[in-house]
Amino acid sequence: MDPTITTVEDLRRIAKRRVPRMFYDYADSGSWTEGTYRANEDDFAAIQFRQRVAVDMTNRTLATTMAGQAVAMPVALAPTGMTGMQHADGEILAARAAQAAGVPFTLSTMSICSIEDVAEAVSAPFWFQLYFMRDRAFNDRLIDRAAAAGCSALVLTLDLQILGQRHKDIRNGLSAPPRLTPSTVLDLLTKPRWCLQMLGTKRRTFRNIVGHVEGVGDTRSISAWTSQQFDPRLDWDDVARIRDRWKGPLILKGILDAEDAERAVATGAESLVVSNHGGRQLDGAPSSIAILPEIVEAVGSRIEVLMDGGIRSGQDVLKAVALGAKGVFIGRSFLYGLGAGGEAGVARCLEIIRKELDMTMALCGHRDIRAIDRAILRPPHGPDLTAARMG
Repeated sequence: MDPTITTVEDLRRIAKRRVPRMFYDYADSGSWTEGTYRANEDDFAAIQFRQRVAVDMTNRTLATTMAGQAVAMPVALAPTGMTGMQHADGEILAARAAQAAGVPFTLSTMSICSIEDVAEAVSAPFWFQLYFMRDRAFNDRLIDRAAAAGCSALVLTLDLQILGQRHKDIRNGLSAPPRLTPSTVLDLLTKPRWCLQMLGTKRRTFRNIVGHVEGVGDTRSISAWTSQQFDPRLDWDDVARIRDRWKGPLILKGILDAEDAERAVATGAESLVVSNHGGRQLDGAPSSIAILPEIVEAVGSRIEVLMDGGIRSGQDVLKAVALGAKGVFIGRSFLYGLGAGGEAGVARCLEIIRKELDMTMALCGHRDIRAIDRAILRPPHGPDLTAARMG
């Protein structure tokens, strides 16, 4: 890709030009006023580092583990619905880029490429994210398919029992594939690159569902089925049932309260994700980074704490790790890369984040990501400088 693309924001601007509006807006929006969506980014900006000098910065390492899996840096690609509508075969391309970078890729239940599609395209195991549906037999089949495909962790999303209202999706008439209205056609005519990519693939619908649910085989039947399937009855007994069925590491995503974190620990899950669903569900909830220290203090000694929401740089990754996260998920950031340049765009996103993370860690006086703690931050997020000062 163009070497002058040096930030995730650069990728976002390119993706906005190349991806049809309804799909770009789907990725880059929040619910209601989008206050929580904005806070996810803004609250990172308020955190400051302590610059350290005259320290040995050689032999640095970002290697660590997430959910018991060795990773090249504490970053995983988050599960994102309709990734394959940002770019043709998007899930496959993102999984390939993640494999090359040595970080986990997480496939969404609501993906365009299926579990089997991705498994055929990569050699490294990937993670699978499960939405809890009313159709319990479908849930069980998804879990079994993920196990058969060699998925190395199951990410159970807990905060989508009902869908938060996203005004842009309603205004755009979001669907996959897109409904052809005059405004949609006009928009598509301005995105010839995207259209040619989509014409060149057979993957243009929810392939984890089509062929796996009786009577669901076209756009209309998929829409009708999915609109009724997110189950508002989901409770901790259901989580325990999934824990029993899935034999590998279980990651519980959507924790934003210490009481829920305690319940997550009780399930025996290996990890939890501090997350507000990217500001796409409960508008007015706190940002993920603001609530992270509370969750870490409550349960961090008993369960691995991960987080997502608002991460647009390697500096954001380092701030999350300093506040106790063992790793982070990135969603929009890699989607911007995907929309901007396919597999190469996702690779560039990961390289940007890796380089920023490595350089910032060095300038804070550290060489090993596993040694990072609050001491690299200035108050109010870090310790009192007089107590933390060295030498």
